[in-house]
Amino acid sequence: MTFSASKSSTSKSSASNIDTSSHPLSLYNSLSKQKEVFTPLDPARVTMYVCGPTVYSYAHIGNARPAVVFDLLSRLLRRLYPNVVYARNITDVEDKIMIAAKEQGVEISEITDKFTRIYREDMGSLGVLPPDLEPKATDHIGQMVSMMERLIAQGNAYEAEGHVLFHVPSYDGYGRLSRRAQDEMEAGARVEVAPYKKDASDFVLWKPSSDDQVGWESPWGRGRPGWHIECSAMIEAHLGDTIDIHGGGIDLQFPHHENELAQSCCAHDGKEFARFWMHNGFVNIEKEKMSKSIGNVLLVHNLLDDAPGEAIRLALLNGHYRQPLDWTAEGLKQSKAMLDRLYGALRSLQDVEVGAYEDVVPEGVMAALLDDLNTPKALSELFALAKQANQAESLEEKGRLKQALLSAGQLMGLLGQDADAWFEEGAGSAHIDGAEIDALVDARLTARQNKDFAEADRIRDELSERGIIIEDGAGGAKWRRA
Repeated sequence: MTFSASKSSTSKSSASNIDTSSHPLSLYNSLSKQKEVFTPLDPARVTMYVCGPTVYSYAHIGNARPAVVFDLLSRLLRRLYPNVVYARNITDVEDKIMIAAKEQGVEISEITDKFTRIYREDMGSLGVLPPDLEPKATDHIGQMVSMMERLIAQGNAYEAEGHVLFHVPSYDGYGRLSRRAQDEMEAGARVEVAPYKKDASDFVLWKPSSDDQVGWESPWGRGRPGWHIECSAMIEAHLGDTIDIHGGGIDLQFPHHENELAQSCCAHDGKEFARFWMHNGFVNIEKEKMSKSIGNVLLVHNLLDDAPGEAIRLALLNGHYRQPLDWTAEGLKQSKAMLDRLYGALRSLQDVEVGAYEDVVPEGVMAALLDDLNTPKALSELFALAKQANQAESLEEKGRLKQALLSAGQLMGLLGQDADAWFEEGAGSAHIDGAEIDALVDARLTARQNKDFAEADRIRDELSERGIIIEDGAGGAKWRRA
């Protein structure tokens, strides 16, 4: 599913009949710790950067949450502004990648290419649209070296034993994003605190590589970049010195985003780096923190074997993005049932044409999303629409409500399938194809017509045992997978 942006960013949005002068987009800014009205630096080019995956393994459900949340935000922004540039990076140089490649006896690129492809496929299954830009860290080594040279020249960084480190005390604003006092901070590098650091909180921008490690030539010898400098360099290269929105999971706020903010502000002579910082909450599993040591890490790749991607997406949107989300098997089952209700409403309107109705997001859904992506409220409005659609009598009302459902669903990344296809392709039923189901449904109809109700009930029970639910209605029998 794709969207076309509105042609204007005037107060009357073409995405909805809502007046955005009285209902502006408000977002919680992690920097100010409050909701603020979002006004882009340049309404003709809205910029957003979200920290993407480190591609050494499969993405877990916690990795999927920011992908879904900021996909929703990008969809909303495209409804409000004529040009949105959304970048989500790929970290393809990192010690975990090097370890995985060594363990498997393959080149690093074999690991990163494989898991980049899988990440894109898995997120696509959740309805996550490709970002406008997907920069890779290894394509920007030159930009990283250039930024480090500037930081050294300005006294914000220094070289020590083949390392380049950012000197945290050189930037007075350090800690303002995470609100941590200097004496509470730990070093932001992915190496132990070393004696060559001027200050314990200084973090690594560049580190030396041994002969058996991946590396690039630099003014400080052969080495590789630290984690934090990557995003700053890619943002500068593709989006500019100042961006409108920087997003990611709450786990990245410190040290990663704090370090990004410091090095970018210093590299750009104190210029503001990101006008809005947005962070989604953690995903816990059955009320426990997700952890390899506990063994409760849920991979999206595996979840897709058990549930439709759209149900996984809805489960992630059921809670407000800033709050922790408790992922449960029952919650995923409920999300599937919720989609059954929505698709059921659309299936009852299959013969209703919507061509005469404008693609307008209903006011209730739009108002909820404009209020800091209040997805629980937006979903409540969506179900209210489905209830109205089920009760509608006139053809005009049915057409209007069907288009409203489709428009709202498209904005939220939902309801993009044909209704019959949704029910026919549901997960969790026994192996039985559509042709066999149709044949059994027809046999049941014949039995009922012949008043052989025992046979009709037997067929219904057989289908039920195989995960197929029959729904009798005025238009005949419909079936769906449980």
